[in-house]
Amino acid sequence: MFSGSIPALVTPFADDGAFDERAYRELIEWQIAEGSSALVACGTTGEAATMPVAEHFRVVRVAVGQARGRVPVIAGAGSNDTRVAGENIAAAREAGADAALTVPPYYNRPSQEGVFRHFEALAADAPLPIVLYNVPGRTVTDILPETLARIVAYAPQVFVGVKDASGVLGRVTLHRASCGEAFCQLSGNDDFALPFNAMGGTGCISVTANVAPKLCADFQRACAEARWADALQLHDRLYPLHTALFTDASPGPVKYALSRVRPDLPTALRLPMTWPGEASRVAVDAAVDAAGLV
Repeated sequence: MFSGSIPALVTPFADDGAFDERAYRELIEWQIAEGSSALVACGTTGEAATMPVAEHFRVVRVAVGQARGRVPVIAGAGSNDTRVAGENIAAAREAGADAALTVPPYYNRPSQEGVFRHFEALAADAPLPIVLYNVPGRTVTDILPETLARIVAYAPQVFVGVKDASGVLGRVTLHRASCGEAFCQLSGNDDFALPFNAMGGTGCISVTANVAPKLCADFQRACAEARWADALQLHDRLYPLHTALFTDASPGPVKYALSRVRPDLPTALRLPMTWPGEASRVAVDAAVDAAGLV
């Protein structure tokens, strides 16, 4: 259902902190023109944790309206409260999203049984397909392979894919064996996307694609067509950027990188996120230049 280069979109904010709808629409147009195959609105990189509910789903509606069916829109919709997560998925559906991206409960630290029960409850009335988002570095809670297999087996028509940011490459093989070839496996780490795809992945929900959408789309296309030499060349060109964008708290570095590539795009951040430090900016500058983006 989902494949290729899928940017986890930043959300442009004006200097006064307000959502800049015009800039967001322009960013989406650029992403589609450059070859991105889907869009994630209001994920972590989009600073969703700083948005009130009404604003969150206003941003999703803008993304859907601007995409106009040319590419699917996946809406961030997670919560550590199962009932709120269900309400968020329903709001994503009302906003016109094609799927919801949903993490396991963070902070609560549920057991694997609790993780399963959370997603079991969401599947009961799910109005949209769900892409599971496993990012234990942020949530603390890890969806172990046997739990993911159990979740998908319970409602395969609902749980259509995973964004895996566990950093454990062997899980691609485990998930393929337990969840089937039709289950979409998307890397949540740009720097792992090459081996992830070689092991059976179908794409990447990408931070780097915000800054280098065409290169990321070309890279994913090379992987899909098994042009591994071309993919490796593109991976090497992008790798410094993959790492530089996490030399300070995200999305600070990616917004700084965008200020180099698209200086017309507002780059304000909402607290507690802050502008990246000097060392991070130096790393981003070198990576942007190495990739030939300016």
